[in-house]
Amino acid sequence: MTKKKLETTDPEILQPEAPEQYTLTKEEFETAKAHIEGLQREKDELVDLLRRNQADFENYRKRNATAWADGNIEGRRECAAKLLPVLDDFERIPTSEDSAWGEGVIMVRRKLADALAAMGVKEIPTDAAFDPALHMAVQVQSVEGKEAGQIAAVLQKGYTLGERVLRHSMVVVTS
Repeated sequence: MTKKKLETTDPEILQPEAPEQYTLTKEEFETAKAHIEGLQREKDELVDLLRRNQADFENYRKRNATAWADGNIEGRRECAAKLLPVLDDFERIPTSEDSAWGEGVIMVRRKLADALAAMGVKEIPTDAAFDPALHMAVQVQSVEGKEAGQIAAVLQKGYTLGERVLRHSMVVVTS
């Protein structure tokens, strides 16, 4: 189906006269135009305010999430730091798997170590070279068959939580 072009010279069809109720004087038109421009400015200001409020809220939400995460990590650090001496004491107890008491001590020690591991606590490895960021040398001694700067013995285990050291390993270093 093809569209037909409307061709007319009738002035009423080309430009109908507005009803009298819609005709404005120049003053009324300028007043209406100024009112519309004022409303447009007010709308733009409100949209800008809304955008700033949304950005402020997003920043607040991010700060709050960061503060919560930092508080959570700090709480785990404090808790773990207080439990590490207890774990040390359990490891000092001479135990034997032959007795029920010895098995119980081993089981409790394992549960405590598992609970700390679940919190993200990891033992600092001491099978590598001495690292002052992770180890605290409390003694230096000469040991045959080992190069200088190696860990000869561990006096107290060290632990990390995430990237932060909770307690340095106390070690004896070879000279």
